[in-house]
Amino acid sequence: MPQAFTRVGHLKTIEQFQAHLASLGIELPMDSDILSAAARSPLAEPITIGRGEDTRVCGNRWCIHPMEGWDGTADGKPTEHTVRRWRRFGLSGAKLIWGGEAFAVQHDGRANPNQLYLAPDNIQPLGDMLGELLKAHQERFGTIDDLVVGLQLTHSGRFSRPDRKDKLEPRIAYHHPLLDRRFHIDPNDQSVVVSDQWIEDLIGRYIEAAVMARKLGFHFVDLKHCHGYFGHELLSAYDRPGKFGGDFEGRTRFLRQLVQGVRKAAPGLMIGVRLSIFDRPPYLPDPDQGSPGKLGPGIPDRYQDYLPYPGFGCNRQNPLELDLTEPIRLLEVMRDELGVEMVNISAGSPYYCPHIQRPAYFPPSDGYQPPEDPLVGCARQIDVVRQLKQAVPGLPMVGTGYTYFQEWTPHIAQAVVRQGWVDLVGLGRMVLAYPDLPADTLEHGELRQPKLICRTFSDCTTAPRNGIISGCYPLDDHYKQAEEHQDLKQAKAQLREKLKVI
Repeated sequence: MPQAFTRVGHLKTIEQFQAHLASLGIELPMDSDILSAAARSPLAEPITIGRGEDTRVCGNRWCIHPMEGWDGTADGKPTEHTVRRWRRFGLSGAKLIWGGEAFAVQHDGRANPNQLYLAPDNIQPLGDMLGELLKAHQERFGTIDDLVVGLQLTHSGRFSRPDRKDKLEPRIAYHHPLLDRRFHIDPNDQSVVVSDQWIEDLIGRYIEAAVMARKLGFHFVDLKHCHGYFGHELLSAYDRPGKFGGDFEGRTRFLRQLVQGVRKAAPGLMIGVRLSIFDRPPYLPDPDQGSPGKLGPGIPDRYQDYLPYPGFGCNRQNPLELDLTEPIRLLEVMRDELGVEMVNISAGSPYYCPHIQRPAYFPPSDGYQPPEDPLVGCARQIDVVRQLKQAVPGLPMVGTGYTYFQEWTPHIAQAVVRQGWVDLVGLGRMVLAYPDLPADTLEHGELRQPKLICRTFSDCTTAPRNGIISGCYPLDDHYKQAEEHQDLKQAKAQLREKLKVI
């Protein structure tokens, strides 16, 4: 039977939580109290982003991660759901809005047929949505002078679904033996492997999108290299022939040309990179440990048959082990050669190893039960960023994986920032339900709405996996009352019935 882990919400005191961490062998700095800005919280300290004359002061150390809502129009424009989410980002109190949304640079790069993407008619609606975010922040906090807002630019590559929610239309850098099998890609089909010229043209689209972002008033763009999407996949294209694969220089050429092209075409626009710093093989639910109506715990697919494994930031002979040699080298290139202003550190991919990237007690519908206490995954990400900060000082870093700490998130966030383990703390799922969390901590020194704390039910992931708009259905009344909530309930019921049959 799958292992049952202690739920964070059941640990009512900080002493109980700390004892539980110790029982797992986790050592993390942790403050006993949530500090307000008036009490000199480390999270209230400003940080200067950028170099030379092109700098901007970010007013505190809270960051909002980019999140797709699967809720744009078919032609790539925001809807009321999208605008509402961005407005809530502005009200959150975080002073770094990292990307806001994954914005596809061309139609075939959309991860779903309702993702925002670059097209002439979509530019002004995007600007209007940015305006709503800025207006909300100005009205709530009195100034936007210390607010830093970016746009995440992406191509979904292997995970592109531009036209139908139920049909992958992959554009891949190379054939990956395990991911091809997992996502039903014919390993002999060379038509899905993109050419070098296709990549050169894609770079041009990124640059075009960056120029557009600068004109609209974004302070930076994120050149996305995470979560199995195209930029990330190129980092592990060891066997790809041509100039965008093979050795380290080839596998990072896409990023280097992107940065250089954006610098030239959009001077003054800062550049960030959200990076999956290490990867793992895809995980599957263990069929021998499942139960009627319940997925089994995750186990890695048979990577042993495909060594050296094509993964970035892992030991290619044993991809369950980290190897940060190349990731550190890449960060040094970003800092010393490319002048990238900041990085946002993530890991793995939610499509094939979500417990690494987004630890949760309850799995999404296409996932598996956690194979380890989710707190172990959170601590792993924090410790990796600590190592990176030591190895590559002077490059501002945003950390990921804090939501599962739940009510103890601010206690840990304060301590790791104070000790220099990370520069800014990023929140994703948490702000879908509780967007006021950063403001509550800094203004009041407490979480004033504990019933809105994310408990990682994963409905925000299960919904889009079933073609439904994403949102916090358990805690946000906007989604509780939406007609899509019934669609989600039906999809989950169908999954439970399917598992009973299996």
